[in-house]
Order: sequence, then structure tokens, then C-alpha cells
Amino acid sequence: MISLFYFLVAALIGYLCGAIPFGYLYVRLVKGVDIRSVGSGRTGGTNSLRAAGLGVGLATSFSDVGKGALGIILSRWLLSNQLSPDLLPWALALAGVMSVIGHNWSVFMGWRGGAGTGPNVGWGTALWWPMLPIAIVVMSGMLLGIGMASVASLTMGALIAIVFFVLYVAGVPPFDASLAYIVGGVVAFVIVAWALRPNIKRLLNGTERVVGPRARRLKRMQEAQNGN
Repeated sequence: MISLFYFLVAALIGYLCGAIPFGYLYVRLVKGVDIRSVGSGRTGGTNSLRAAGLGVGLATSFSDVGKGALGIILSRWLLSNQLSPDLLPWALALAGVMSVIGHNWSVFMGWRGGAGTGPNVGWGTALWWPMLPIAIVVMSGMLLGIGMASVASLTMGALIAIVFFVLYVAGVPPFDASLAYIVGGVVAFVIVAWALRPNIKRLLNGTERVVGPRARRLKRMQEAQNGN
């Protein structure tokens, strides 16, 4: 029963950290509008960029990463002396997954939010810091090349689970001692994919939104064709 209590503490910490609606706050502060009425209605970095520009989009993205990391940092600080080494990784993975849930279905936003990519990267980064530079390279590369935020989010979600699996198989401590982080990564990926269901449908029928440099290239090509 005591262990269950500590798991509930980890879940609550993760959820409340994830539920902080940075995108809503930043867009409201800069533009005075409700981000939920703009574009996809999500509160993450991509829609913040759409609603208030690159600076706000980047600020939202990194803040969302930070809140996912904060859930792990606080949970580890509070629970490292309360749970056994066998149970602590599961509590931390739970906090990470709950930060994604909190972001996607925030109690402060009427159970609305984003797709979960930021806090997903954040909790992975708090456990293994190279996850952040990997995410920056992968996400930036895919947004610049493919220009579809949903594809970048799905790819990064899958990659987080894969990274934890590789660390486990390679025997890298402390990741080799528990399957918790792999399970957490897989569950978080499923949550992100669930939130992106509309985007996946558009991907399958070829109507997904394109953003960034590729969107501008396609627009110029369309204008050139119309000019002919």
C-alpha cells in the first residue's frame, strides 16, 4: 500500500507538470488570443508557431520539454529514498507517461492540450540527456525536409522507445536493470499516436498540413504553375 501511494504521487507530479499550458499562456501574452481557436487548436509548439510566430513556437516547444523533465526531476527527488531500486524506475516511467497525458488532456484547459511530443522528449531527456540533442536534430531535420509536424512527432515518439530499448540491450546502467523505461516509451508513443489520429488520417489520404520551408516551396511551385 505504501508503494502504491508513492506511485500515485509520481503520477500526480507528472500529470500536473505536464498540464501546465505554456502554449496557451505564451500566445495569450504575445497575441492576446486563445490558441485553442487557432489552427489545430492544440497548445503545443507547432500551433504556437502558427498562432504567434517562430519565437513563441520555440519557447513553447522548449518549455514543454522542460515540464516533462521537471516531472522526472521532482519525482526522483521525492521518491529515490522511498522506493526500492527495482520500483523507482517504474515510478519515474509513470511520471513521464503522465506528463504526456497531462499535456494532452490538461485540467487547466478543459481537458484539451497538445499531442505530447514536448513532454515526451522532456522525460526521456531527464533520464538520458542525449535525448534532447537527438530530438533537436531529428525534429528539425524532418520539419525542414518533410515539413509535417505529425510525422516528426510520431518518428520521435517511436525513437524514444527505441533508444531506451538499445540502452537496455547494450547494458548501459541504469537502463539495463529494468524494462520500465522501454514500457514507458512505448506507452507514451501510443498516447502521442492516439492524439494524432486526425493527422494520421490526413497522412493516409494525402491531405496532411505542410509547414515550414517545404510549405513555402510548395506555395511557390503552385504560384508558378498558376502563372503558366
